[in-house]
Amino acid sequence: MSSINEMFERARLSPKHIVLAEGADQRVIDAAVNAVNEKIAQITLLGNEKEIRTLLKKSGEKTHRISVIDPVLSYEMLLDDFYNLKAFKNMGLEAAKSEIKKSLNFANMMVYKGLADGSVAGAVYTSKEVILSALKIIGTKEPDGLISSSFIMQMPHNSEVLKGSVVFSDGGVVINPNAEELAQITIASSETAKSLLNLEPKIALLSFSTHKSANHPHVNKIFDSLKLVKAINPKLDIDGPLQFDAAIIPSVANKKASKSSVAGDANIFIFPDLNSGNIAYKITERLGGAKAIGPILQGLNQPANDLSRGSDVEAITNMVMVTVLQAQARGNNN
Repeated sequence: MSSINEMFERARLSPKHIVLAEGADQRVIDAAVNAVNEKIAQITLLGNEKEIRTLLKKSGEKTHRISVIDPVLSYEMLLDDFYNLKAFKNMGLEAAKSEIKKSLNFANMMVYKGLADGSVAGAVYTSKEVILSALKIIGTKEPDGLISSSFIMQMPHNSEVLKGSVVFSDGGVVINPNAEELAQITIASSETAKSLLNLEPKIALLSFSTHKSANHPHVNKIFDSLKLVKAINPKLDIDGPLQFDAAIIPSVANKKASKSSVAGDANIFIFPDLNSGNIAYKITERLGGAKAIGPILQGLNQPANDLSRGSDVEAITNMVMVTVLQAQARGNNN
């Protein structure tokens, strides 16, 4: 299983151009300097150039290795293409000018037009703003596709059960997925695990019940989702419903799901709803000592990622690295 250090090493093999929409935030600036120093990315910061250059100098960046674009001054370079997007075409030209001057929209237009390989925002913008902008401009991989999220959870070295890095989904976007949406989250999360962690997926669809130990609509949703995933990709190693202990502890798995190839050895954990997924990743992080990277957005046509508004410099740097790896994977699949 890949560690965060190994992920950085892979990012260095083929650095990508990442645009950061919140260029005047000191945390974002420090992360941009880190990313350039780590040689994982070419960085463009968006915002007032004079202000950003002043802050860059305070961070020790005295050269012009990092590009700065002010959308208020440079909006015309993207206005025509922006105005022709379906989501903005009917708003009127003046309204479109106002929207493209917003750094978040400008960043995603750079990605859409191939002027950057990915975008990162959310230190200042809300998750809703980040996701809606990406949805309207970059769009989804599939028509009417679902945007979801996952978290990479790197467990501490002294962890007695889970080892290395695993994936928790969805802890950030889809509140109450139905069976079909849960299947989409599962497929997307398996792709995330492969592209970011080089994991061979062993997927646990989690529930309060293991296999047929309970009869309830919440459990039936898991069975329905399992059937849908197997129909889409029969080769995926997946099982459910599984209780969390049955998914990670071999002795429990032997008692509750002895014929399962996933139970006791899962590395991708699909939670039945946002309540359980969000609570679980925060407990694992805060009480279990894991390092969480996310929410990593899934289902978009090109890489764009969200941040928690409480993110520190390390978290933002890590998300730049993740976006680089997503861009690498996209290039390999083209």
